[in-house]
Amino acid sequence: MPVISAPHAFNEGHLFVDLEPVLGCRLHLKCEGFNFAGSVKLKAANEMVEAAERDGLLTEDSIVVESSSGNLGVALSVIAASKGYRFLCVTDSRCNLSTRLLMEALGSEVHVVADLDANGGFLGRRIDYVRALCASDDRYVWLSQYTNAGNWRAHYRTTGPEIAGHFPRLDVLFIGAGTTGTLMGCARYFRQWHRPVRIVAVDSVGSVSFGGEPGRRMIPGLGMSMRPPLLDESYVDDVVRVEEVDTIRTCHRLARRGFLFGGSTGTVVSGATDWLARHDTGDLTAVAIAPDLGERYLDTIYQANWLQDLYGDEIFDPEEVPATSPRGKPVARRRAVGGDRGREH
Repeated sequence: MPVISAPHAFNEGHLFVDLEPVLGCRLHLKCEGFNFAGSVKLKAANEMVEAAERDGLLTEDSIVVESSSGNLGVALSVIAASKGYRFLCVTDSRCNLSTRLLMEALGSEVHVVADLDANGGFLGRRIDYVRALCASDDRYVWLSQYTNAGNWRAHYRTTGPEIAGHFPRLDVLFIGAGTTGTLMGCARYFRQWHRPVRIVAVDSVGSVSFGGEPGRRMIPGLGMSMRPPLLDESYVDDVVRVEEVDTIRTCHRLARRGFLFGGSTGTVVSGATDWLARHDTGDLTAVAIAPDLGERYLDTIYQANWLQDLYGDEIFDPEEVPATSPRGKPVARRRAVGGDRGREH
């Protein structure tokens, strides 16, 4: 076991789960949640902070500021606490309560934006707030995960080679699209590899990252309300868009086999199984990247009242919905659709 003195020095990058016994399709899941930040975002956060230090942008008086829906905010909170920086995370009302409390427990400040932008999301408002802060006080240093090359470079250096080392005959790689840092870093790495790898981006319905109309998105993580500045579609072979209902069903299906993953992972796995059902002839080597674990979603996608309020009773198995379910009362025997019966198309 390693002996470390800083939390960002540990990041398990070589754990894969064979999902064939759970999902019935040949798919390996690269688990990125086993570090002190609990998500893949620790890699990008560490790369961006170290680059800012090398460039002389960060001093002992600096206040790191970043817009985040949650996971990057936690990762930067971990690194800021370790290095002695102040950190302010600008998030929005979709950020899970447990995530906000975690950032605050690590000593960070959290500002929650509640107003929607012109695209029906919060990102524009969050960025406006960050820019106003930086204009008002030169101590603020905005890392800008949306434009920072360190975001994708971290995965070019680590995530891509980690996958290649375990799967030298890789055929297709499924990657969730948020800022597209993970997507672009891995895609660039495999573009230069010794064999062609099909890169499939998985996006949320309602996101405008790859075009289309904006729509309501309640699960934080993947998707954007603007086109990601880092995105270069020439590196992407296919795009799969996933409804939030399917994200939830997949999360619950995995949880029933003991794998508690987060919303971003549920989206990626749902998109991957859908794509494989349409394309796999039984001989593809397929890997999907799981950005996070599920503990931070216990009061949202794993909480019956939250699901009912947003998606109605149709999200539940009909045979398990009680005749009455007063709000605020325990919802006995209720569970989300999915189980082990397979996804419905």
